[in-house]
Amino acid sequence: MNILNWIEKWYHSNCDTDWEHVYGIKISTLDNPGWMISIDLADTPLIGKIMESVDINNGDDDWIVCRVNNDIYEGFGDPFKFEEILKIFKKWVEA
Repeated sequence: MNILNWIEKWYHSNCDTDWEHVYGIKISTLDNPGWMISIDLADTPLIGKIMESVDINNGDDDWIVCRVNNDIYEGFGDPFKFEEILKIFKKWVEA
């Protein structure tokens, strides 16, 4: 299963007629340039799960930061890290 299919299934599994109206997944771009993905963990089985932050900086064109902050998974990365941000989330969810 590719990562987009996986995140679709994860999202759907948390939709309960409330969660998707209040929380959810946000994807946006950064001006440095790059990606930002926020996944709200409230009212999911992941609330309170500890995540070791990922922080790799090999220069302007090769960087990624993923962490959980205030019960929100936050992933930031250069323009080529969109898929990797989601893969890090998947690996943490399934650990």
